[in-house]
Amino acid sequence: MTSTAQPPPVSAAREAHPDHLGHVIFITAAAAMGGFLFGYDSSVINGAVEAIRGRYDIGSGTLAQVIAIALIGCAIGAATAGRIADRIGRIRCMQIAAGLFTVSAVGSCVPFALWDLAFWRIVGGFAIGMASVIGPAYIAEVSPPAYRGRLASFQQAAIVIGIAVSQLVNYGILQLADGEQRGEIGGLEAWQWMLGVMVVPAVLYGLLSFAIPESPRFLISVGRTERAKEVLGEVEGHGVDLDARVAEIDRAMRSEHKSTFKDLLGSRFGFLPIVWVGIGLSVFQQLVGINVAFYYSSTLWQSVGIDPTDSFLYSFTTSIINIIGTVIAMVLVDRIGRRPLALIGSAGMAIALAFEAWAFSADLVDGKLPTTQGVVALVAAHVFVLFFALSWGVVVWVFLGEMFPNRIRAAALGVAASAQWIANWAITASFPSLSDWNLSGTYVIYTAFAVLSIPFVLRYVKETKGKALEEMG
Repeated sequence: MTSTAQPPPVSAAREAHPDHLGHVIFITAAAAMGGFLFGYDSSVINGAVEAIRGRYDIGSGTLAQVIAIALIGCAIGAATAGRIADRIGRIRCMQIAAGLFTVSAVGSCVPFALWDLAFWRIVGGFAIGMASVIGPAYIAEVSPPAYRGRLASFQQAAIVIGIAVSQLVNYGILQLADGEQRGEIGGLEAWQWMLGVMVVPAVLYGLLSFAIPESPRFLISVGRTERAKEVLGEVEGHGVDLDARVAEIDRAMRSEHKSTFKDLLGSRFGFLPIVWVGIGLSVFQQLVGINVAFYYSSTLWQSVGIDPTDSFLYSFTTSIINIIGTVIAMVLVDRIGRRPLALIGSAGMAIALAFEAWAFSADLVDGKLPTTQGVVALVAAHVFVLFFALSWGVVVWVFLGEMFPNRIRAAALGVAASAQWIANWAITASFPSLSDWNLSGTYVIYTAFAVLSIPFVLRYVKETKGKALEEMG
């Protein structure tokens, strides 16, 4: 390209509309199947916790490590997915993730012992980590600019739907096993079927990956410009100057600053202040105990006297509330702003968690909570999930995608995401032991973190609504 080349018509690209929007939606939905598996695999273990404890006769500490160990694979998968995708392509990366999901489902379904169940959990976690990175990246790269925000929301929607479907499947399998998590169905215990059924969406994800095109950005990076033009024509419309679009993407890729860990360092407290804010958002999102609702809710309800069948039903209704809250957040995040939504969510979560802590402080009567406390606990648990979903569940990811300056965005996102996985692991691994110690006290701790998130947002988090990414700093 010579120095006299004309700048590409960026405004035209922003106004591009695909010839067939339905085709673009199909491509996006296929890629978002990775998000569905992310949600499904993260939550399906909920139905197997007590059965695994009984099958292998293990205590709360060991059980927690088996449940949480998948997060180690998540961290590794998330850290390596970007480089894998840049080397072999986004589609190949999806196919690897689908293969790992499939193998993990089969291995988890028929483990020889506790150690290999833990190994298959790590494999599944690696696939989750890959899916959590490659799905949003691919969707952003194939979405027409005018539709990018709405199409990007497919990933989060797919995650919460995956959580809900896993709980519904678990409930259905439990019914077939006459309400027994270790009840036998076709030679396998019910919990084994719960983990094994993930083979179906995993295979579907793999098949769909063969039906969607490679990212234009990757095609250009490996010199396949003609194919890149074909894909751009499919997703942005053939009315766009495809040569100019290829030139624009190529120029942007060549001028990108590859942020490194060193770029994140400040002079006083290690990281730059804005990086610490991102880490704080990620950590607070997890320390309110949200994943207890998705990993341990069945166990939690059974521990206060609710029978297994009803506990599975409540886990499913919680997942439906999660979907409703996510839809509310998607509607409101660009209307009232990220910061107000976060503050509303923090206040709502703090109140709901405080009611849960009060309810669980009651002495059990014949192994059950008194009626009043039982009702309060159930309602408060659903209210907590609703306020999380309509605020921090979505807002944190929006903030992390927008708040960092261009020159450090990629590296800062990586650090913040790593902090999130670590906090997730800490909560997941500690809950069984903490609940054995004092269930009410555990919820007091989560309440404290929800309360502390309010001054954190007020003091350190700036609104990003309506600002261009180039304005962040």
